[in-house]
Amino acid sequence: MQVNILDAKNRLSQLVKSAQAGEEVIIANRGVPVARLVAARASKTALNTATGTGILHWLNQHPLPAHARRSHEAIEAALNEERAGWD
Repeated sequence: MQVNILDAKNRLSQLVKSAQAGEEVIIANRGVPVARLVAARASKTALNTATGTGILHWLNQHPLPAHARRSHEAIEAALNEERAGWD
């Protein structure tokens, strides 16, 4: 990801989280790359929430146990049942 200096200043905490998650963050001055933001050390638990790939990777590495898995239809039915109780 490349951002200009002003954007980097305004979004620093988000950019730091992205760098911790392993994403390459380039800071540019008028479109010319001048710096790269990298994590001080690799984090084993950091998730790349900016793109969601970190979350998907984590879910693939840590699948739900069989008793906790539900189909899309079962989740929708539970939501509709809960919403019906609001009336």
